[in-house]
Amino acid sequence: MPTLVAGRYELDRMEVNLRRKGSFFTSLREDLRETFLPEDPFRRRPDEAECHWSTPMLKCLVPILEWGPKYNLAKFQCDFLAGFTVAVLAVPQGISYARLAYLHPVIGLYSSFIPPLIYAIFGTSTNVAVGNTAAVSLFLASAIGAEVSPVDRPELYMHLLFTAAFFTGLFQAALGIFRLGILVEFFSHSTITGFMGGTAVIVIMQQLKGMLGLKHFTTNTDLVSIMCSIFSHRDESAKLRRLFWLPVLAPLLVVVLGGLFAFVVHAEDHGIPTVGTLNKELNPLSVSLLKFESKYFKLLLKSAFISGFLALSEGIAVGRSLASMKNEQIDGNKEMIAFGLMNVVGACFSCYLTTGPFSKSAVNFHAGSKTPFSNVVMSLSIMAVLLFLAPLFRYTPLVALSAIIIVAMLRLIDYEKVLRLWKVDKFDFLICIAAFFGVIVFSMTAGLLASVGLSTLRALLSVARPSTCRLGNIAGTEMYCDGQQYPNSISYPDIFILKLGSPIYFASSGYLRERIMRWIEEEETLQYLILDMGGKSSFLLKIIIIKFRGY
Repeated sequence: MPTLVAGRYELDRMEVNLRRKGSFFTSLREDLRETFLPEDPFRRRPDEAECHWSTPMLKCLVPILEWGPKYNLAKFQCDFLAGFTVAVLAVPQGISYARLAYLHPVIGLYSSFIPPLIYAIFGTSTNVAVGNTAAVSLFLASAIGAEVSPVDRPELYMHLLFTAAFFTGLFQAALGIFRLGILVEFFSHSTITGFMGGTAVIVIMQQLKGMLGLKHFTTNTDLVSIMCSIFSHRDESAKLRRLFWLPVLAPLLVVVLGGLFAFVVHAEDHGIPTVGTLNKELNPLSVSLLKFESKYFKLLLKSAFISGFLALSEGIAVGRSLASMKNEQIDGNKEMIAFGLMNVVGACFSCYLTTGPFSKSAVNFHAGSKTPFSNVVMSLSIMAVLLFLAPLFRYTPLVALSAIIIVAMLRLIDYEKVLRLWKVDKFDFLICIAAFFGVIVFSMTAGLLASVGLSTLRALLSVARPSTCRLGNIAGTEMYCDGQQYPNSISYPDIFILKLGSPIYFASSGYLRERIMRWIEEEETLQYLILDMGGKSSFLLKIIIIKFRGY
């Protein structure tokens, strides 16, 4: 603590015990343990009873063992309401998104049965509700459909989607096991906003053709008026925030009323396409249907890599944003493992790729979920639908599913966030626009790569061109601040105090040397140069010193 001596503060002397550096293998062991087990599952807290070393390890690997013993009736009541509410939304969305991926509608219901059970065991978020997403469904349809036609070879196409989900699950689990969650951070909020917006526009355009009974858009199609009418009514369902269950029930009501109308008027006889036959059965095994032939290997790896990142980015981003509203924390690497395991197991039970979609997770959050057990309730509700109610959905007209998809996609076009990016950070706005138009003009892969490339370029620029500022003294204090932000600060003519705003690497040392030398040449009376390098490592200072030799 500083002490007052003769009107001035002086710091007390303190001894620093420098840790002796251990052997190479000791340091390597500590680094590996910090990387792969930062939470130290073998550590026992003081308030815990004596237990075998495997108990905390199992709790770390299987989160349900952590919160399961603390489960009670009050939490079950909240989870039951939330899970059942999500199931009401999952049924029509599952059927709709399966159709978007050119799969049989029942596959969408299968994907809402098995994966949520796996996530409830290994997931850490109390808010995430597992299911399919439109963006991933559309990407898989475009990526795999480009090689194998879902119309000409539907069975092979379906088997490849199952196999892609299997490879994606392995990839996601590997990222979590090796603590590589930092790679997902390159999919910034700007990238996700632009990508989802572009994907939503493409999906809406596709569904408008089916909804309006059009085969192709022509110059006679008044598309502008249609889109303006849709966007002018997109916020009406959001006016009553407390009645969140109204928009949740809307998709199911559309399916029920549309199916009832189609049954009464015999829609198929009038040329109105419907969902078709849905059998009463649970997920059949699909292990023998997975395709591991070498001719499909490249296609499957490419699809798994991109769709895996997409699914993780949306699922983890949704989980973190909702957790922050409850002042909770989720482990991103454990989430990756949970997503990976549920996709690996799901692929063996006739499911295609799933994640934590925003629509279902938001409903789960607002319905008051307390634990991941809400996914179990949703899964059991879907099981009841598969066993008893599935045939009733055969009369659902496809136009009703198109309407459900369009409404869901409109919520993904967040133009308010885009305007906010323009006001706050122009480079983030550029990244968002690159993703948006890249998806619309070229392809989903091109838009994603363009935005990620710009994000990486920005990160490299911040490293190679770190911010610097000249510090000045605030009159009457011992504080030194940026002279441009505080124009009344005092600068001494023979002393130049320079603050480095970010860490220094070899890529930025040359730039800093040239920048400092230019300042020195401009200050004719300069005698002293002080570098404020607080928080910078000592070896980085050596880079600057070496670069200045000879001057």
